[in-house]
Amino acid sequence: MSRPNVLEAMAALQDHARMLRTQRTTELFAADPGRFANFSVALDDFLFDFSKHRVTRETLGLLIALARAADVEGRRAALFAGEPVNSTEHRAAAHMALRDLGQGPLLVGGEDVRGLVAQERARVYDFARAVRSGALRGARGEPFSDIVNIGIGGSDLGPAMAARALSPFTAGGPRTHFVSNVDGADLADTLKTLDPARALFIVSSKTFTTQETMTNAQSARAFIVEALGEAAVASHFAAVSTRLDKVAAFGVDVSRVFGFWDWVGGRYSLWSSIGLSLAIAIGPEHFTEFLRGGADIDAHFVEAPLERNIPALMALIGVFHRNVEGRAAHAVIPYDQRLARFPAYLQQLDMESNGKAVARDGGVAEFATGPIIFGEPGTNGQHAFFQLLHQGTDVTPIDFLVAAEPIDADAHHHALLFANCLAQSEAFMRGRTLGEVKALLAAQGLGAAEIEALAPHKVFSGDRPSSVLLYKRLDPRTLGRLVALYEHKVFVQSVIWDINPFDQWGVELGKELANRLAPIVENASAPLDALDGSTAGLIRWRREAERG
Repeated sequence: MSRPNVLEAMAALQDHARMLRTQRTTELFAADPGRFANFSVALDDFLFDFSKHRVTRETLGLLIALARAADVEGRRAALFAGEPVNSTEHRAAAHMALRDLGQGPLLVGGEDVRGLVAQERARVYDFARAVRSGALRGARGEPFSDIVNIGIGGSDLGPAMAARALSPFTAGGPRTHFVSNVDGADLADTLKTLDPARALFIVSSKTFTTQETMTNAQSARAFIVEALGEAAVASHFAAVSTRLDKVAAFGVDVSRVFGFWDWVGGRYSLWSSIGLSLAIAIGPEHFTEFLRGGADIDAHFVEAPLERNIPALMALIGVFHRNVEGRAAHAVIPYDQRLARFPAYLQQLDMESNGKAVARDGGVAEFATGPIIFGEPGTNGQHAFFQLLHQGTDVTPIDFLVAAEPIDADAHHHALLFANCLAQSEAFMRGRTLGEVKALLAAQGLGAAEIEALAPHKVFSGDRPSSVLLYKRLDPRTLGRLVALYEHKVFVQSVIWDINPFDQWGVELGKELANRLAPIVENASAPLDALDGSTAGLIRWRREAERG
């Protein structure tokens, strides 16, 4: 579907950007003493600083015009009204309902779901309290010391990321482990650390058919049966699934099965019963604060004008870099070791949502869509891939995440960490000219010939854009805010690009082929004639290697 107003707004941005490239970001700061205040937005003790992007008030005005041409506000209203915005699967995308702690009607597809959500959350909380207190025990009467979440994708990345991020808030709870990879080493390495009599496994799979998850679940079941007997399965397993028949056949007691709804997508499901392992790890009270943080951002996203709307601004600046400046990647660098899994979580959220070349009407997308998302915690990333970010041939926008104060960490360490974060953000913007390098080398006593030879290697171009998300401390409410911010950023970008961010058909083909190939790989005498030459050759080579 052609959108002439959107194309016109994008063309205006491109014309504007050509003129803007003659300026440096440092010049924009020099011309506007209030630039930091004008190009940052605060939400209580949470700050989004985007002043180090080479954008002006005119740029923002053109971006807001683009958002309105694409009807971001109308699509946002449809999202929150519980309309079927997931057009290919004819479903709502109402994960926000899971963190709405209000009292009024909560409509999804015309149905008030508040009671259903509250009821299932209460079941999760009761179970979490029983595990944490020791009221719920294993087959031999032992309290659970270890919880193992078995899932993949959204059933793993969210809980695993959040449990690591909120580890200071787990006092009194069992240890948590996360197994996702069908590679047997993932489960084997976890099982080695467990006492089966004190281990509880949570199998997280909506359909209870996901190949990787069910393979790991069956192996974990065998581990319990071998150590404790068949009857112990019911005491050592819980499930998050909607397929009660398959769960019952596995041996999970119905009272330990928790569900969620088809209007909750996998990568948005951390707020649901998929968060059971997290609720056990940090306790229901802290989990509620996590929900409250997400709800904070929902309210901000709905109520704040686009000009001061943090997720909308994050999205629009990202569109500017992707579609106007042609930047194909985006780095997320948390200066917090406990957020080590946050970039991986965002990879799924962003790349599975917006990694589409098909528009909502089935046509070809008008613009380049989702960028490559990557990242590692600072300062580790500084000693790995920052070389490319500083001096590589491509410019990669960066989000820096950092807390003002640490939790369970040394204040001196945190001061150094914080200084490194700000130093990197400044260095990316400011850079270092050839003249500055030569002056520094001369001050170090180098001769003229050596300076000429070395100086070009020490030049930094600068004008490499970054944002800073600064918050008081990484507690459950702050983490909820961070997750919801990126959810809504992804949604706004999907509206600009006119794609459906709530389906993931690109995941399906590989699954189908894996299911077809698995019996051929396992059966050494299975014929290979129907396979392509490469696949057949690789399987043949493996068979020969196995024979020694």
